[in-house]
Amino acid sequence: MSLTNVYHLRRVADTSAKACFICYKPSTSVLITPDNKDFFYVCLAHLQDRHFCSPIVDTEGQAARAKEEAMAQEIEKVKKEYEEKQRRKKEREKESNKDDNNKDKDTEKEKENEKTDKEKTKEADATGFKSTEEKERDDKMRIDRLRNIEMAKRNQERFKNPSLFPSAPSGDL
Repeated sequence: MSLTNVYHLRRVADTSAKACFICYKPSTSVLITPDNKDFFYVCLAHLQDRHFCSPIVDTEGQAARAKEEAMAQEIEKVKKEYEEKQRRKKEREKESNKDDNNKDKDTEKEKENEKTDKEKTKEADATGFKSTEEKERDDKMRIDRLRNIEMAKRNQERFKNPSLFPSAPSGDL
């Protein structure tokens, strides 16, 4: 059985620290093989020693990290542009609002009319009168509820009937 000379650095909790393989000081750094068969604890100072071990450079991983960083920078740039556009838009709206004061008065009158219409419908509801649409909807809901209750009763009766279920095979095949 030969051991590979490739180890991955893992960290453990401070409570799980064990003696360094070289200096016997408590260490939370573990070098472990990819198949998890061999491991040893080692101090961070020994990992930095160029004669002890050397890292395997993962060019694909570094390229992926660089791509992620570039993507993050691009996202930040787009966010800033968007915020700038929103700020400009608000400024334009403020300027146009100054000009549209007359139009605002008309919209306020329309809103008051809508409020009075809503109040009238609330008063009609308070008197107990329902529209025909609401009555039809209530009737349909009652009918659906009664149908569901009836179906549930039928299903319970069917399950109580032993002839509903198939019998176990008996005899020769």
